[in-house]
Amino acid sequence: MERDYAAEIDALQQQMAEVKDTLTKYLPCITKADTIENLAQLASGQNAPNPTVGHVEKMGNMHPHPEISAILSDLEDSCGQSGSSGRITYIGVFASGGRQSTWVKNDLNTDGLLSLIENRTAEKMLACIGSNDRLNMLLAILRKPRTVAELVSDCGFSSTGQVYHHLKPLLMADLVIEDKKQRGSYIIQPHRVQGVIMLLAGIADLVDTTYTQGAF
Repeated sequence: MERDYAAEIDALQQQMAEVKDTLTKYLPCITKADTIENLAQLASGQNAPNPTVGHVEKMGNMHPHPEISAILSDLEDSCGQSGSSGRITYIGVFASGGRQSTWVKNDLNTDGLLSLIENRTAEKMLACIGSNDRLNMLLAILRKPRTVAELVSDCGFSSTGQVYHHLKPLLMADLVIEDKKQRGSYIIQPHRVQGVIMLLAGIADLVDTTYTQGAF
């Protein structure tokens, strides 16, 4: 029986058209100008560009946990659709000294974070805590409530006057408060705990050399 090559070619073209229609639904990067060769490469995963949402390129397979990958995908969509500089989500728990802080912030617009530099809020806050004595004091109080006398001995101060000198700006910034349950003891303001921990997480990223070269 003689083969009908024309009919076979027509059938093959129809199949390729159906494949292209299917791929177009799931890969927005495909256009009508794509050739059969390009489609074959995309189907095999070769040279396949990442889809985009607005100005944001979607990055797949960033994390092995599917639920975390889904959260990232939502953030990429939110960022691209809103036109913002970025969106972030963070969650955490810190438990020490018989106290616990648990927090969730979702789809936070980074434009607001960048404005903290422009309006000098970041400068003022970092200046408030930006000394080794105050950082050591914050660390001690994070671990458990401390009295002034305990801060003198635990942080290496020579007098209570030194403690009060460094404690005052922390109190004024509402980072540290007197514990209502233990008069005379000081604690980190409960809703500020996550800020201190996330600041340290940010510093850890700044000094992480995993993906950088050179010395800090």
